[in-house]
Amino acid sequence: MEVDRERLREDVERNGEFGRVETQEGRGRTNRSGTEANRRARQYFVERLEDAGLEVRVDAVGNVVGRWTPESADPDAKPVAAGSHLDSVPEGGIFDGPLGTYGALEAVRTMRELGIEPERPLVVVSFTEEEGGRFGSGMLGSSVATGRRSVEEALALEDAEGVTLEDALEEIGFRGEGRLNAAGWDAWLELHVEQGTRLESVDVPVGIVSDITGITHCSVTIEGEANHAGATPMGERTDALAAASEFVRDVERAAEEAVASESEGAVATVGSLSVAPNATNVVPGRVDCGVDVRDVDHGLMDALVDRARTSLARLERVRGVDCTLAREFDVEPAAMAPRCRTAAREAAEADGITTMELYSGAAHDSMRIARVTDAGLLFAPSREGISHNPREWTDWNDCATATSVLCGTLARLAGATFEGDS
Repeated sequence: MEVDRERLREDVERNGEFGRVETQEGRGRTNRSGTEANRRARQYFVERLEDAGLEVRVDAVGNVVGRWTPESADPDAKPVAAGSHLDSVPEGGIFDGPLGTYGALEAVRTMRELGIEPERPLVVVSFTEEEGGRFGSGMLGSSVATGRRSVEEALALEDAEGVTLEDALEEIGFRGEGRLNAAGWDAWLELHVEQGTRLESVDVPVGIVSDITGITHCSVTIEGEANHAGATPMGERTDALAAASEFVRDVERAAEEAVASESEGAVATVGSLSVAPNATNVVPGRVDCGVDVRDVDHGLMDALVDRARTSLARLERVRGVDCTLAREFDVEPAAMAPRCRTAAREAAEADGITTMELYSGAAHDSMRIARVTDAGLLFAPSREGISHNPREWTDWNDCATATSVLCGTLARLAGATFEGDS
């Protein structure tokens, strides 16, 4: 099941040119949905799908799908799907997303060249707006494909300038028709860079993901009283920022205690602060905070949010501030399907490739797909764990090795038989 490393590399590097940004280190790109860079990336992807003999269609929210129905397959059977996304964060790396889309395409090309005869069709997918870099909604395309968001709701989303997703897709020629339905797939598989150091630390080339962490975002407001920094005695202040500093530490401490006693993967972060009036000579009167909580146990996520509420209640009593917390975004953890994980292990073992099982601390489209069909997620190592950064890097040999496992896994899920498989 050895894939063509250089062909895969050419595709990923070529995609990295669309929206390329100059950086002192690494290779950066900014590829937001509905931009000219995004149009070029999509168009190149479509051309590569067509070159490989796949039938291409684009749905109403811009999800791109290439379908291969070999003669060995029942055309009416539920297909096995694989892919990822082409968009990026601002000044992101070249592997996050494209390795999965082009890895899926390379897997299908390899199966065709080797004469593999699957019983089911295979589809290669690029989802729209996985990163949420323009329309403020990560995993947008997969949320529509899984029925969690309607086509109309998605198309009405606006960017910071008031441009809708519908208008942006129309502008670049990728406003298609219909709705991709992930529930109609027999299984789904995604290849992604790890964005962590676990694989690299043990020198293992492929990770098989057991669970994808859940994510909660909370908006917190702490209101005190703005006052003169020089004329207000220390004992008469209601300093919102001083209270917020305690809140930040309380959130951190709660996560540290959770890691020590319950789950090594639990994390909680106060990642944004907005201070008003934000003047050096004024006691801060208001602070708005953004809180991110993640773990593979949703009950523990709830407990960490409760700890944040407890902290705010204490600050109201002790510091006299007024506090609010709104839990605005909540995605539960997603377990990857046992049969997808088993197929991946068998594919790796057949080629003598070492794997390890691990969880994902980042969100992926696969966590949406897992709600409607069997889903699996594979990781390739990330150098120093760096991602969302021009220094993001995965060795090309590791890219090819992980793609070979992807290929073997897809073949097994699609009904191809291999001697020695259980």
